[in-house]
Amino acid sequence: MATIERMEVGQRMSRIVKHNETVYLCGQVGADANTDITEQTRTMLDKVDVLLEQSGTDKSYILSATIYLRDMKDFAAMNEVWDAWIPKGHAPARACVEARLARPELLVEISVVAAVK
Repeated sequence: MATIERMEVGQRMSRIVKHNETVYLCGQVGADANTDITEQTRTMLDKVDVLLEQSGTDKSYILSATIYLRDMKDFAAMNEVWDAWIPKGHAPARACVEARLARPELLVEISVVAAVK
């Protein structure tokens, strides 16, 4: 029978769920919602790095990423940070959509699925 491991479990969600050698991260946003899209994207991806490390994997094992932008006008600036962050040759399947986020000052959020190393 498959084992499900939940890490950093709260009432509403777990920050990390592992199942069948796959890691699922809850949505991540930037560290400071009062910064621009570049900084929010950079610190959001820093958080992803930390959670993936906690899970026993890293960004080169990301299978899928869904990125939510408050406004698609920020698409190019977000992609500059993303392109510098993702290891060459390890780009995951990815979708990017415009969406209203939990608070108006949030410009970007990401949901990640990765394989365990």
